[in-house]
Amino acid sequence: MRRKRLAGQLADGSAKTRYFPVLSVLAPVMTQSEGEITYPGDPMCLYTALSLAVHRAVADAGPLADATHYSDLAPEWTRFPDKTYRLSSGDDGYRSYGTSPNTDQTVFDPRVWDDDARARWTRLLREVRPRVVLISTVSPAHRYALQIAELAKREVPDTFVILGGRHVDETTAVTPDGQALLLKPSSTLAVMQEGKAPHVVDAVVSGEAYHAVDLLVRALALATDLDRRRVDRDQVLPCLQGLLAEEGPGAGSSLIALASADAVDAVPLRGRPLDLGSLPSPYAAFAIRSRFPIFTGPETGKPLRTAHFMVSNACPYRCNFCSESAQLSNGLKRFKDDAVGTAVQRVCEYLSYGAESLFFDDSVFWSGRYRDIGNFCEELSRIRRTPPDSLDPRYRKFLAEDDDMERLRGLQWGAQLTVDTLVALHSADASADILRKMKEAGCSYVYIGIESMSTQVMDHIHKNLRREEGKPWREKVREAAALVKEQGLQLGTSVLFGLDGETRASIDETIHEVGRLIDDELIDLASPNILTYHPATPVTRAHGMHDRLDYHSPRIDNRKPYIYFEEAFPDVVSVLLTEDDIWHIHHETRHRWGGARNDAAPVTVEAGS
Repeated sequence: MRRKRLAGQLADGSAKTRYFPVLSVLAPVMTQSEGEITYPGDPMCLYTALSLAVHRAVADAGPLADATHYSDLAPEWTRFPDKTYRLSSGDDGYRSYGTSPNTDQTVFDPRVWDDDARARWTRLLREVRPRVVLISTVSPAHRYALQIAELAKREVPDTFVILGGRHVDETTAVTPDGQALLLKPSSTLAVMQEGKAPHVVDAVVSGEAYHAVDLLVRALALATDLDRRRVDRDQVLPCLQGLLAEEGPGAGSSLIALASADAVDAVPLRGRPLDLGSLPSPYAAFAIRSRFPIFTGPETGKPLRTAHFMVSNACPYRCNFCSESAQLSNGLKRFKDDAVGTAVQRVCEYLSYGAESLFFDDSVFWSGRYRDIGNFCEELSRIRRTPPDSLDPRYRKFLAEDDDMERLRGLQWGAQLTVDTLVALHSADASADILRKMKEAGCSYVYIGIESMSTQVMDHIHKNLRREEGKPWREKVREAAALVKEQGLQLGTSVLFGLDGETRASIDETIHEVGRLIDDELIDLASPNILTYHPATPVTRAHGMHDRLDYHSPRIDNRKPYIYFEEAFPDVVSVLLTEDDIWHIHHETRHRWGGARNDAAPVTVEAGS
């Protein structure tokens, strides 16, 4: 009935389009740019969560008579960006929406939340008048996500705001039987219910939300009044339940929670196990905008256009400070069927989108499985040597032009490994062989987490495996670094201050020992970090902070020295560190590590470069 009525409206001109405008937002972590840290890289959490929903909407776009996925109204995701657009995109997160946007132009990605970003967001809201706003946020960005949502409600009161991302994943779940909602004190729903934050979010989505986002947006389309083009909130749950009754939940385990002023309706979705490789590519709908200074053009020296890549969704380790552990992510999910072929095919796809370099964001590259790493590298090396006309059709379809092949031949990439993977779980010969294969396939950079060089700190961390061998952690770190450097690869490292056992003496020990590695040319980059509490990590509860985290207050004294460290804010950093300790870490690492200290300074690239 609705479809027939809409068809009549389109035919007589009383309705100009069947599409309603949608904006998707990555909430930034920082409020100012005077410090060296901005949220690094492309918003892959947002891109990945949207990938299935956007892909299906684009496939369904066109005449109403041909539509099958959306029965009448549909989101304004109608076409992917073309190659010219992709290659002309700089690293600026701001896009022009225009009159007929491609899917990349529907994203708002401020790298810093300041007065300029607020003004730009306000202007965009007034221009687009979105019916739906989707926001992705990590915990340190949550307060700004709420401000973004509040501005959306102020400018477009009837817009429907959906919040997702790692903060929601960590704070919102249901009991195993699906009968009760579990909210951590810092969750969006909890702070709105308690009046600590305004009621500006209409729904949250957590877990493996790829199918959930698609399902919810379709329910919103069905619940939108054809004449006023406004979502009837009372109809969202019935529409959602109707779609579930017809189709089931799709793959993965997720949760949709619909929030009203006085109630929350939780809809758990539990489908078959998810194969990450079966999902559409995150970059199919979005331009590659990241530039990593570790990857530079051999002739120009300029940072290369860098695509982010993941073949798994979580870390197999269970460090008590880390929110990426598989224990907090519904288990470890990977590329499954033909994992290597699927991954290499996706590399080719990213090259066709203009990628000149790749960074594998997996917490541990291919989950540390040497057989998979070796097979992937051998296949990538093989196609880099293969003449274009002899390439497998699955690869060749993405490498149709000469510049695509040039990017394949010159591809640089990096990945994350661990000290234990290199020296505790495999022999030195096996690790040297896998690093050699990585380099032959184009790898130029390896990143490992040192965390600390103090034994009294590392004794508390699951990352330091096989301690019964009696080998000190600092010796393991040195061996791992030497293995990487012997293969001619750049090595980046991260250090985390404020873990259990930390004292001023252990801080100085770590700074000194990392400095020695830099002196011996075993480390190229060292990134100092401060332990920041995430809602679901064991260390947060162990330190008595689980019910004290304030990730919602609109104003916070975000000052020096906190702004020098990613995600660090007063009152959510390690209780074992004083502000004087943090100043000390900032000054001493800058002095002792010199140019090897990585401040993650933003790289600005002009559009078209």
